[in-house]
Amino acid sequence: MIKFIRENPDKFKKGIKAKGVDLNIDKLIDLDEKRRKLINKIEILKAEKNKLGEKDRDKAKGLKDEIKALEPEFDKVDKEYNKLLNLVPNLPLDDVPAKSEIIKKHGKPKKFGKDYLSLAEKLDIIDVKRAAKVSGTRFGYLKGGAALLEFGLIQLALDVLKDFTLVIPPVMIKPESMKAMGYLDRGQDEIYYLQKDDMYLVGTSEQSIGPMHKNETINTPKRYLSFSTCFRREAGSYGKDNKGILRVHQFDKLEMFSFVNPEDSAKEYKYILSLQEKLMQLLKIPYQVVNIGADDLGDPAAAKFDIEAWMPGQGEYRETHSASNCTDFQARRLNIKSKNEFVHTLNGTAFAIGRTIIAIIENYQQKDGSIKVPKVLQKYIKIKSIK
Repeated sequence: MIKFIRENPDKFKKGIKAKGVDLNIDKLIDLDEKRRKLINKIEILKAEKNKLGEKDRDKAKGLKDEIKALEPEFDKVDKEYNKLLNLVPNLPLDDVPAKSEIIKKHGKPKKFGKDYLSLAEKLDIIDVKRAAKVSGTRFGYLKGGAALLEFGLIQLALDVLKDFTLVIPPVMIKPESMKAMGYLDRGQDEIYYLQKDDMYLVGTSEQSIGPMHKNETINTPKRYLSFSTCFRREAGSYGKDNKGILRVHQFDKLEMFSFVNPEDSAKEYKYILSLQEKLMQLLKIPYQVVNIGADDLGDPAAAKFDIEAWMPGQGEYRETHSASNCTDFQARRLNIKSKNEFVHTLNGTAFAIGRTIIAIIENYQQKDGSIKVPKVLQKYIKIKSIK
């Protein structure tokens, strides 16, 4: 990547600025030049020393001392260089807007309704009070009908996403895997770190799916549907959605992840979004699609769509899905290729279970306080309503 940065400094400065990242590209290029000069100098000295062999021990010793004297300088430059290089985010694609834009609305939103938590607590299907007693805030028990809805959503995703291989991945991963996926250099306050084990808990399934093929050459396309429990600190969200299960420390999620050739990533990106829309349309939940602006993209993403479901009890749209095209950003760091080129990686939510259950409860609430089960899920969970 550094070669591309050297050859296109203005492109990187523009892209980084669009993402709102404060990073000195000129300093990185300067460190790269110093580093390459030191490497070259050390290699020349080593070659001279090896050429001497046993012929002139005194001169060989002098060259060895010279190499040794350069090593601390190289280590210092190399450390600073790698620190800056790791902070370079994936650049936004050319068609990504500067600010987020709503590009589509689907379905007719209900104008009124009760919030999901009051409905769920009355039906005794979500229990955050006892969860707080056991685990603290931002946890919840899914019980009875809510638990059945989770299994129904899982089965629906399996039936629709037949192009994807189902995977249940590890939820604890090594630091090098999390770093390569692009989640440690910024935003690590969100991630749970187990210091004694030197492992991270995943905040989303793709964090353990991308590294599956580290240092491999693979056949593409390769698509996975991952189911896992995910963990997030929700740092900086104190007082925001603190009640209920909308913003929690632990949640279950179904995630699509694709490895494709570079020329196919734009098509795959749209394909993932189309599948997300299909799932929402099968549930008959009103939603809007948001093209996320460059200023709101994380480090790995070059482009991102969000789907926001209408929540009548809250009177607003809330995010339930995201789809990201990470181009070759993660594949380069993980060394994953197809033939002689780095693949592109893409990910997209199939269902963030808790948030989807919230959307179902609020959109399918009945006047008597019961929850009608979406018709598409009834065949899986064998009930028509939650009373």
